[in-house]
Amino acid sequence: MTGMTELSALVERLEAIRGTEVLCIGDAMLDRFVYGSADRISPEAPIPVVCIERESAMLGGAGNVVRNLVALGAKPVFIAVVGDDDAGREVGRLLGEHAEVDPCLVVETGRQTTIKTRFFASNQQLLRADRETRTPLAAASRSQLRGRAQRRIADAACVVLSDYGKGVLAAPAAAELIEMARAAGKPVIVDPKGADYTKYRGATLLTPNRKELHEATGMAVDSDEAIVAAARALIESCAVEAVLATRSQDGMSLVCADGAVHHLPAQAQEVFDVSGAGDTVVATLAAALASGASLLEGARLANVAAGIVVAKVGTAVAYADEVVGALHHDELAAGEAKVLSWEAAAEAVDRWRRKGIKVGFTNGCFDLLHPGHVSLLAQARAACDRLVVGLNSDASVARLKGPTRPVQSEAARGTVLASLSTVDLVVIFGEDTPLDLICRLKPDILVKGADYTVDTVVGAAEVAGWGGKVVLANLVDGQSTTNTIRKMSR
Repeated sequence: MTGMTELSALVERLEAIRGTEVLCIGDAMLDRFVYGSADRISPEAPIPVVCIERESAMLGGAGNVVRNLVALGAKPVFIAVVGDDDAGREVGRLLGEHAEVDPCLVVETGRQTTIKTRFFASNQQLLRADRETRTPLAAASRSQLRGRAQRRIADAACVVLSDYGKGVLAAPAAAELIEMARAAGKPVIVDPKGADYTKYRGATLLTPNRKELHEATGMAVDSDEAIVAAARALIESCAVEAVLATRSQDGMSLVCADGAVHHLPAQAQEVFDVSGAGDTVVATLAAALASGASLLEGARLANVAAGIVVAKVGTAVAYADEVVGALHHDELAAGEAKVLSWEAAAEAVDRWRRKGIKVGFTNGCFDLLHPGHVSLLAQARAACDRLVVGLNSDASVARLKGPTRPVQSEAARGTVLASLSTVDLVVIFGEDTPLDLICRLKPDILVKGADYTVDTVVGAAEVAGWGGKVVLANLVDGQSTTNTIRKMSR
């Protein structure tokens, strides 16, 4: 299967992923990001002094696998262990933001929920500080984890074991879970850790990177032939069906127990950050297998998704629309699709901000685009480096403008806005005001028309609170959608 036939099959496979249930078990983490400025050296030691400006947090470790599954449209069930601490409760809260996720967290008293805190200043990461417990689970916690897995495994189409070496999958837990899954006829994808892979014996597929493959086998991994030989050694010693070795700039190699070998070239045109790419690979593979894909189909999709993620900064995810765009070689859709969900937009804004890019925001109904809109957007874009437009949903417009509005659907209005060079992102919101969206994105610049005052602009106080500013754009006289509709009805 090649060419358009293969492309169509992969696009259809992405559609088939939607709603599939994947059981993910592994080490949950909290990734914290602290941003600030470093304008001086400490008098106490030759180190920078960071003046903290803002902080954010997201799911890390196996939680990032879950985020990737959600981005692809799957329905993950997440079984993990956290401590009875603030970080563990934060993991639970972040999982609660994803309605698609069924969280099954075991709380172990005395255990430290893993926290990775990264400090940034002047677009540079200065330090990472970790808090964690690496010891195996207590017997009671392991029993709870096993029991929850037993209850949920029948409904799952695929099982992921995401091992970050923090104790959740320490022996004999991984072996018990694999045996349970295989007895239920479920494929098991393992993102491995450590040098002894025999604890994953009987899994369907292992996904080591080049370095991990070398450490697990002690064999050379510096060529295609060497990669294949090392992968075959793992297949034999661990009785697995296949190994997918990720090889950074050299792509991936899928080696199967039946002798089949497939070398997939790297998809990324520009690599910014490889962190989290392994999570994207295992999530995409699992979601594909859950939808009925072959290992090769899953590997092809995982290769494309990984190429998207490494072109982003930080622990990122690949959205289904981005993967479709990449399959079609659509640079816009593959890189930074313009009409995005709130979560995808927040990720894009955070990525821009880490590069020192100033982000602006404006909003409106934009029902029938007219010269006044074009002028407002041009002025807004001139005040920042990237412009995000918040677009009222159809229901929101109807509440604000009356039952005969909007004239055009939100999809049509979003498409028109996205076609403008002055607009970098479009995000649809259903509330009467964009306040929640503004607080989610935290723009540096908030732009509204000069018919407002700074005091009456929704979100002005919040933007000022995190160091941003409000810009009032000049208006074009006589231009409004209402006037246009009135003229059309004469």
